[in-house]
Amino acid sequence: MQDAIERRLRWLTYLTLAGTALTTVVILVGAWTRLVDAGLGCPDWPGCYGRLLVPDSEYAALRHPDVPLEPFKAWVEMAHRYVASFLGLVVLSAVALGWPLRDRPDYPWRVSLALLVVILIQGAFGAFTVTLKLWPQVVTLHLLGGLSVLILFFWLHLRVRLLWKEAAKRRRAINLLWGLAACLLVLQLALGGWVTSNYAGIACQGFPTCNSQWWPEMDLSEGFHLTQTVGPNYLHGQLHADARTAIHVMHRIGALLLGIALLALWWRYRRLKVVGRALAVTVGVYTVQVALGIANVLLWLPLWLALLHTAGAVALTLSIAAAWWCWRQGYGRCGAI
Repeated sequence: MQDAIERRLRWLTYLTLAGTALTTVVILVGAWTRLVDAGLGCPDWPGCYGRLLVPDSEYAALRHPDVPLEPFKAWVEMAHRYVASFLGLVVLSAVALGWPLRDRPDYPWRVSLALLVVILIQGAFGAFTVTLKLWPQVVTLHLLGGLSVLILFFWLHLRVRLLWKEAAKRRRAINLLWGLAACLLVLQLALGGWVTSNYAGIACQGFPTCNSQWWPEMDLSEGFHLTQTVGPNYLHGQLHADARTAIHVMHRIGALLLGIALLALWWRYRRLKVVGRALAVTVGVYTVQVALGIANVLLWLPLWLALLHTAGAVALTLSIAAAWWCWRQGYGRCGAI
């Protein structure tokens, strides 16, 4: 019986690690889809012009005569849907594999259920992204949903691997400083999603100033008006320049606040060897992410650099989660990592 449990935990460890990696791929493919303006490459959902494979132009014209087929964009959009669907199967497999362990008090069954719920909601947001024509609120929530799946998969992997290795350690509850850093990370990720969904990435020219001003003209009320009308096509955005500038500047301020919080964490725990090292890595990833953000502004948002900035957000999220895990285990050790 014990051998069967260990085998199940071993397979769950591998599966959740694969799920974490696949979620990263899905997020980056989604970013690529957005960056090449392929978010509406298929006008319907879940198929493309009513089919699971991209059809020819003649069939597409009969199905949606008002939306001409662009094969490249359609295939990019469908590639994103294919990998996202495969990720959903991985989530279902992880839940099914963990089902016999659900009554164990040390098994993270609630994390598995949360992962299943979030991936189902994420699928709904994928449909709304198309049917509501890239409505910024939905696009931003879709990005946050992807990052939520990532962190849940990663956390599930750490918990399951800890059980498999039988290395249970004393755990600490989250404190104010960690909670503040986590909240600022979520806020900054949301602001990043709002920047990209409203096409505000180059609303500010130059750095550290914005359009040659330290505090440029901004329209905060319009920039963060969360009840925008549903219906218009939001490809390339609908906001005026001052509203986009407000979004961009708030993203810069959010990055500054997050950096201060991460430095405070590192300073607080720098004497704990493993935790201090993990936080030093996090600060390093944050520094690279800031550099990528600056480069995107100065180089006018080239596709490859914008994609790297999205990858940096993924890396920063995972590094903060890993550092928290190390601290949570106590005694300055990382346990399962």
